This record gives sequence, structure tokens and C-alpha cells, in this order.
Amino acid sequence: MSYPEGNILVTTAETIPGYTIVEVLGVVVGITVRSRGLGGNLMAALRSIVGGEIKEFVEMAEQARMQALMRMIDRARELGANAVINIRFDSNELNQSMDEIIAYGTAVRVVKNS
Repeated sequence: MSYPEGNILVTTAETIPGYTIVEVLGVVVGITVRSRGLGGNLMAALRSIVGGEIKEFVEMAEQARMQALMRMIDRARELGANAVINIRFDSNELNQSMDEIIAYGTAVRVVKNS
């Protein structure tokens, strides 16, 4: 996965083809905590009886991942980075109705190869 997000390049790779890393600025992290709520838990319980994808949770997970990613990118920008490499996602269940979603990577400054 490698794509420009605003003016920051973001990739799961260790390098960015066509660019040289000129400075490593450090690890950046973006975190969000989401609650499924009572209504979501009830809907999930009903859907789990008949099977299939629980679309409400998929949408919530996608939104949470994007929010964590954007927060990570904001931290990189604050450090003066123009790229984040080696990004990863992690999640933890804090209790039965709350999940923590984390995006992390290495903020770097890159220059385009000539």
C-alpha cells in the first residue's frame, strides 16, 4: 500500500520507489477508541444468528482505521515529514464494547530522485 495523502506519501513499505530518505524523524502514532454501543451490539447479535457480514461494524471499523491513519499523518506533519513509511495498524479490545485502533509508522523526509 502506497499512496499520497494530501502532501504526505504513506506506505507500508520500507522505501518509496523514486525517492531517497534524507532524514528519519521518528515514530508517529494515531489512536482512536470506538464504542460499538448497545444498538450496534444488539444488531450484531441478531445478524450473528442468521450469519453474514455485519455491515455496521465494517463501516465503523473502516472509519476508525481512517481516523487513526489521519491522526498519524497529522503527527508526521507536525514533525516536518513529507512521508511515513512502514505503516501498520493494530487494534485492541478495551472491553466488550470498546476497541482501540492504532496506526503507526516512521515519519521521514524524502526527496525525489532526479
